[in-house]
Amino acid sequence: MPMRCDISENGATIRILPPDRFDFSCHLEFRDAFSKHDGKLKYIVDLRGTNYIDSSALGMLLLLRQHAGDGRRVSIINAKPDVLNILEVVNFGDLFILE
Repeated sequence: MPMRCDISENGATIRILPPDRFDFSCHLEFRDAFSKHDGKLKYIVDLRGTNYIDSSALGMLLLLRQHAGDGRRVSIINAKPDVLNILEVVNFGDLFILE
């Protein structure tokens, strides 16, 4: 499954859905999904289809946070238990909204 990026009807929220393997091979697609938009939007990274995440994906999430200007504008949702465990081990709950 390729990376998906959906914009809400009012244009205020971007939902990014990474593929099954969220790794370095997704770097350009992930960056393109958010970089062409104003950083003041609300960003949702929906990990419902993601079963694998590596350190480069964590770095990409940090780039998104930097682009947004505030981690409270970035929510990471629907992470499967193994992926959520990784996010919690690296304290991403302090940097992002984890739901």
